[in-house]
Amino acid sequence: MKLLILGANSDVAHAISKKFAKEKKCDLYLASRDMALLEKKTRDIKARYDVDATAVSFDAVDYSSHKDFYERLDPKPDGVILAFGYLGDQIKAQEKFSEAKTVIESNYMGAVSILEIIAGDFEKRGSGFIIGISSVAGDRGRQSNYIYGSAKGAVSLYLGGLRNRLSKKNIHVMTVLPGFMRTKMTQNLELPEKLMAEPDEAAEDIYRAYKKKRNIIYTKWFWKYIMLIIRNIPEPIFKRMSM
Repeated sequence: MKLLILGANSDVAHAISKKFAKEKKCDLYLASRDMALLEKKTRDIKARYDVDATAVSFDAVDYSSHKDFYERLDPKPDGVILAFGYLGDQIKAQEKFSEAKTVIESNYMGAVSILEIIAGDFEKRGSGFIIGISSVAGDRGRQSNYIYGSAKGAVSLYLGGLRNRLSKKNIHVMTVLPGFMRTKMTQNLELPEKLMAEPDEAAEDIYRAYKKKRNIIYTKWFWKYIMLIIRNIPEPIFKRMSM
């Protein structure tokens, strides 16, 4: 199996790469912008798991390059994991549209651009799978991160529609909704320790769900129930809360 991981330099993506290399012995295309870091991670995976791993340059917001990027992959991947994203700064995004635009493009528009190309290829072949990493932040708009949350909410809706479209062609699409993760992206945030997950824990959850062909998963598992409660708080009460 050949697996393409988009945003492969992220902590979660690297953990997923190692999990699939170890358990499936699949060959990997690792795609990201920082090629120096990516080459280092690629060499580590090749040496540790004895699989073929190739580092490829990919920019999520360089939309015009996406078709050529995918066409150059030979052979084409059997599956893809979309793991790129940008948390951004909520206050800055409120004050400067350029920051909001970066958050929206990095999380949503880049995902749509590349996944539509991949989905078209998978559809013609009648096989493949897509795993997209969204976020619990997209389950309900909250004042602390609604720019990022709105972009991730759009990703979740997009993946749901893609799943509905591609299921007729024997192509599975899985949506992953992580909660708080201990990664480079969150290292400067004050987050509740008991709710934090390690990238390796998320990778384990994702791999297990992939084998079971789950449609939507939360990681860690308890976020499903946390977000169920948050989604069902009546709006008059929710407006008075600081979340």
